[in-house]
Amino acid sequence: MAMASLVLPGLSSSHLCCQNNLERAKKCVFLGGFSVRRAKTTMHVVGHNQMDLGGDVSHVFLPRPLSISDIEAASDDRAKVRISYRGIPGSYSEDAALKAYPNCETISCSDFEEAFKAVELWLAHKVVIPIENTSGGSIHRNYDLLLRHRLHIVGEVQLATNLYLLALPGVRKEYLKRVLSHSQALDLSESFLNKLGVSRENVDDTAGAAMIVASNGLHDTGAIASIRAAEIYGLNVLAERIQDDSEIVSRYLVLARDPIMPRANKPFKTSIVFTLNEGPGVLFKVLALFAMRDINLTKIESRPQRNRPLRVVDDSNTGTAKYFDYLFYIDFEASMTEPRAQTALEHLQEFATFLRVLGCYPIDTTI
Repeated sequence: MAMASLVLPGLSSSHLCCQNNLERAKKCVFLGGFSVRRAKTTMHVVGHNQMDLGGDVSHVFLPRPLSISDIEAASDDRAKVRISYRGIPGSYSEDAALKAYPNCETISCSDFEEAFKAVELWLAHKVVIPIENTSGGSIHRNYDLLLRHRLHIVGEVQLATNLYLLALPGVRKEYLKRVLSHSQALDLSESFLNKLGVSRENVDDTAGAAMIVASNGLHDTGAIASIRAAEIYGLNVLAERIQDDSEIVSRYLVLARDPIMPRANKPFKTSIVFTLNEGPGVLFKVLALFAMRDINLTKIESRPQRNRPLRVVDDSNTGTAKYFDYLFYIDFEASMTEPRAQTALEHLQEFATFLRVLGCYPIDTTI
């Protein structure tokens, strides 16, 4: 079922939905002297006047590539920008995009890879991706995408995640036989669902669960999703804040083609990724570079190097040995314009075989 093709009541702004793979390049678009392959991706544009579930939605190609005037206008935070995200309208990722840019135009994509490519192909200004949450931890897939793509982190969004049990109007909790949602949302609501005594079924995302219930008129099926998904798809809230942990905070990253210039009027965070030479205490020495300069580390994550998963080392005691080879991701609270951060990274290069600054961006202190 092509979920993104449905038009449902409650869509307050136009949504652009990616359906086909962005890798299917059909023609070149020349922007500023660069040749960019444009993908043949089917889109739906849902506006205020399309409110009928059974209405026919015309297929159009992806929106035109961004023009110079689009880009200049988007430099103003109050201007409307295009933000790509994985999921459909009503997803938590779209909530994060709207928190960061309340007037943005959201571009819905079927997976994270397509959301990144929408920016690389100049179809969106920025992409919003989840990177971690206080219950499930890090989203490793997206750490890998940060390295695979050449986009820059330009912002972060912290979002309180509350889960709601939704159903069609007139349906009561005791009528439900099953509940649909993303696998993580089902896990986070395990105690509530055990008491409810219903079967569980995984779907691609929480908003998709709400849309399935609404579009198919499933009176014996509930969905776990956001309050905004209930408004968009015309569902009632049967129970709120059903997650096992009373407070769940998700952190999202905002990425763009170009980095931003740090400002002095707000605190900034810098994200880096690097690999290290083999040796005793090397990681400790790297961490000490930041501690000696009173730079606070807020995140340390390690990921195996997929192109070189094992490192062969000549050990004087055991002969030749093989070790896992890791990438290290670090977030620290300092701007790249600060001398202490520049000095720390300069000394880090003495130990690193690879170093890349992923971005320098304002810290989100709101939830």
